[in-house]
Amino acid sequence: MKILPDNVYFYRKTPNFTQETIPKGLLHRHITKAGSWGKICILSGELKYQILTDPGEEHIITPDFPGIIEPEVPHQIQSINSVEFYVKFYRASDHK
Repeated sequence: MKILPDNVYFYRKTPNFTQETIPKGLLHRHITKAGSWGKICILSGELKYQILTDPGEEHIITPDFPGIIEPEVPHQIQSINSVEFYVKFYRASDHK
């Protein structure tokens, strides 16, 4: 899985979500904007994080193993069990 590059800065955080409150859009193929990175931070439980590229990737993300979302790369998540998480968004310093 990718890591956040050095040239990004934090700009926004979602509310905390649980398996009951995950927005439907996150459960289906979606992308972030150009220059916008995300970090899926698990507070408890775990999620399946699918990167929908060719070849694809599938990761189980946990409190110790966050999911990194690259700009404009299609992805989706799936609740495995009881989970609480949020997403932090970062913007590339050279992208407005």
